[in-house]
Amino acid sequence: MALQERKEMGDNNNSTGTDVSQNMTIYINNLNEKIKIDELKTSLHAVFSQFGKILEILAFKTLKHKGQAWVIFEDVQSASNAMRQMQSFPFYDKPMRIQYAKTKSDIIAKADGTFVPREKRRRHEEKGKKKKDQHDANQVGVGLTPAYGGAYGTTPSQLQIPYPGGVKSMVPEAPAPPNNILFIQNLPNETTPMMLQMLFQQYPGFKEVRMVEAKPGIAFVEYGDEMQSTGAMHGLQGFKILQQNSMLITYAKK
Repeated sequence: MALQERKEMGDNNNSTGTDVSQNMTIYINNLNEKIKIDELKTSLHAVFSQFGKILEILAFKTLKHKGQAWVIFEDVQSASNAMRQMQSFPFYDKPMRIQYAKTKSDIIAKADGTFVPREKRRRHEEKGKKKKDQHDANQVGVGLTPAYGGAYGTTPSQLQIPYPGGVKSMVPEAPAPPNNILFIQNLPNETTPMMLQMLFQQYPGFKEVRMVEAKPGIAFVEYGDEMQSTGAMHGLQGFKILQQNSMLITYAKK
């Protein structure tokens, strides 16, 4: 993202939000400044992708932009729903403050045809595009993304379910009966307990998340009772924290 665009989008600091029209980009502040940028972006994607397709998430290390981020959706409705439902949501122990961004991001301007390239960027962008096209062409047929979780080199046969008896399959032969603990599979390696907590605590009765350090890609989520766990299962079944990984949720076997 260009320095000029960062400067313009940073003007949201001085906005009350009441004079900004609805658009596809939401501006978020009051974010926990101790969170690393990569983790922050992944966590924001995990929380906001439930509202619609996300085109880009912007966050910067500079002092002026600490504690802030921009989430760019594909359509206005998604951005509006996200802002309405996630306003004051406790994100890393701090309530998020959300409003529409004041300035249209480059990615949206390019999509709707209103983008005007800045002179200093033109040659650089053309060179960058050629390199990207060449890189994309080199990737064709390589098969870096298998149909299931391949972004991290895992296949169903490699995943182990920590159920008694050492069953080694994606789905137990005898599914566990409904209970208050959910078993989550096919999580990306970047997943942290806090990311899962932010997702699952949106459903009533949430108690805690437990991850198994020796077995990345799985977790257990506990609720007060089986009705509450079932509601969360239905709400988040197939949810993608990252584009390549759809969560598989079943009841844990006790």
